[in-house]
Amino acid sequence: MRVEWIVNEHLPGLNPVQFGSERCAPSHAFGPAVRTHWLLHYVISGQGRFTREGETHPVHAGDIFVIPPYLETYYQADAQNPWHYVWIGFTADARLPEALRRPVLHYREAGAIFEEMRLCAQRDSGRSAYLAGCLWKLMSLLQEEHPGADYLEKALNLMQSEYMNGITIQEIADRLGLNRSYFSELFRSRMGVAPGQYLLRLRLEKAELNEEELALINQQTLRPLAAEEVFTFRLAACDNQVDRDFERFTEETLAEMAERF
Repeated sequence: MRVEWIVNEHLPGLNPVQFGSERCAPSHAFGPAVRTHWLLHYVISGQGRFTREGETHPVHAGDIFVIPPYLETYYQADAQNPWHYVWIGFTADARLPEALRRPVLHYREAGAIFEEMRLCAQRDSGRSAYLAGCLWKLMSLLQEEHPGADYLEKALNLMQSEYMNGITIQEIADRLGLNRSYFSELFRSRMGVAPGQYLLRLRLEKAELNEEELALINQQTLRPLAAEEVFTFRLAACDNQVDRDFERFTEETLAEMAERF
């Protein structure tokens, strides 16, 4: 863990109180805990889980998970692909963007701002003021609610709640009242991946396939030993919906691939 110690200068508006980064060990967790200030984590790579107000959310690279003051939270790195994140803590007497009401945010432009924050390590003085400037830039980004932000949040909620019920991209678009092509374009522009790919990966992850296994599936080059390990212990966890998704992804079912080996 690297923590850049900064002096609390009680700056008006947005006042940084801590900043740091960490490459977490597998399953590393923090909490339940309550903070007295705002805390934002930006995930550079890897993934994990974030629990706020009793709801657990998957968090991936490029996401920001939001910890408001005086609210109990818990977060844990993935066992197979633990996250590397950077965080900044701050107090605020300025009005904050409504986006911070959401537990997890995804703004593709945010990565550059957090990378800029990491440059504070090169400064011998003025770190607080420098980070405050970065925070104002980040708040400006969050204030600019992207068109379709509400649609994206609703779509992600639908995927999370109904991924095992066979929900399709067309059904999601229909529920949102959007044309499928427009919805797919909107989703890809915000998430950096097509909605069908996101939904497929969600189903495979929920079936408890780890990153190594997913990579093997993607390459379609399972060795006999790897196949035995994957399908002997995982096949029971995959229901018919996951099997159908797997078949679309690899052009054969889980059972057919297992028989090949």
